[in-house]
Amino acid sequence: MDTINDSLVKIEPLQPGWYNSQVAALDMLRLDLVHPIVSGNKWYKLRLNIKYAQDHNFRTIVTFGGGYSNHLIATAYAANKAGLGSVGVVRGKYDKLTPTLITCQQEGMQLIFVTKEDYNRKEDKEWINELAYHFDEIFIIPEGGANEPGRKGAGLINRFIKEAYTHIAVSVGSGTTLAGLRNSLPANQHLMGFVPMKQGTYLNSYIATHLSPGKEGNWQLFDDWHFGGFGKWNTELITFMNDFSATNKIPLDIIYTSKMMYGLRELIANGHFAPTDKILAIHTGGLQGNDGVGGLNFNQ
Repeated sequence: MDTINDSLVKIEPLQPGWYNSQVAALDMLRLDLVHPIVSGNKWYKLRLNIKYAQDHNFRTIVTFGGGYSNHLIATAYAANKAGLGSVGVVRGKYDKLTPTLITCQQEGMQLIFVTKEDYNRKEDKEWINELAYHFDEIFIIPEGGANEPGRKGAGLINRFIKEAYTHIAVSVGSGTTLAGLRNSLPANQHLMGFVPMKQGTYLNSYIATHLSPGKEGNWQLFDDWHFGGFGKWNTELITFMNDFSATNKIPLDIIYTSKMMYGLRELIANGHFAPTDKILAIHTGGLQGNDGVGGLNFNQ
């Protein structure tokens, strides 16, 4: 897939005035630049899954997500470019398709809408096979790419991370990226996961289960800055995003990275870090999730 370009990834320093210079450095790893659709960590979680499906002669990818899912839209695009069919099992009913779901269809993904109750059966392979019985040779990718190829793929992000950073900050949805990074980064680098949902620290158990020996420690989840819950926002967050973009010339997505950066600045202001700490915040992409959000005044 030559349109997805790892060489576009770069690290940009944030303006010291934005975080009041209370740490030695605060930089951003721009994974969002990889591709406008298969952006950020989504590509890294998908790339080994797509390769596995191709190597084992699967013809159709089946995966899961909501109406604004970055994972769904990335899977639709990546599967299409790899010559594979795709099926998206979508949580909830929609009288009108979201921009995300419209793009999924344009990339050839067939959508199956299920109730929230049925969606909770997404780990039941028998139920999934019943849903997708008329599709050829299906390969199932869990929501958020939460499987071994997804975690190993996410671990490949470590190639962009210098050992000089004392802290790595990343948004957390399924926990796949954080687990992959924890397994691949040096044990002395502290990993901080920002969960954009209420009581998101329930993901501690999933992450802990998938860590390699010797990599079990030196990580922490924060779920204080959810702004009302997953996919929720208010004018305060929008104002914050606009200010961040105006100051640093980097757009944030409203679902994940904006809430991480809000929380990170709060922690810096409250003395969570030492003056000598060097922080790298990972931009996990997902700017397509801003479609239809009013009040944003930066270019995507």
